Amino acid sequence: MGFWLFMFICDLLVPVTFLICGRVMWRQTPEKISRQVGYHSKRAMKNPETWKFANEHCGRLWWRIGQVMLPLSVLVQIPFVHSSVDRIGTMGGILCTVQSLFLIVSVIPTELALKRTFTEDGERI
Repeated sequence: MGFWLFMFICDLLVPVTFLICGRVMWRQTPEKISRQVGYHSKRAMKNPETWKFANEHCGRLWWRIGQVMLPLSVLVQIPFVHSSVDRIGTMGGILCTVQSLFLIVSVIPTELALKRTFTEDGERI
């Protein structure tokens, strides 16, 4: 039970991070373009307008993903409460991998939104 609880907490870190970071990026976009904080791609860092748009878009996306991922992550883990350590570890690893893929894949809709909204020079279409 102790290992299951440990994995339960670890596997909830990703959706909670999505919720917290998504909310911050969406509602409190950093004013200055920064390599340390926020959504930073070449297209997003063209100017302050693209920076704000990209952070708000990605933040809203992460917020929604986190809202869906949190309860699903809990539901996936409940059936494994009394399973073996190996099974819990495998389930936790797979769940964490799937959650992390959402982080990587979330770049695609944000970049497409930037491309639809701004020219290559960062001017609004």
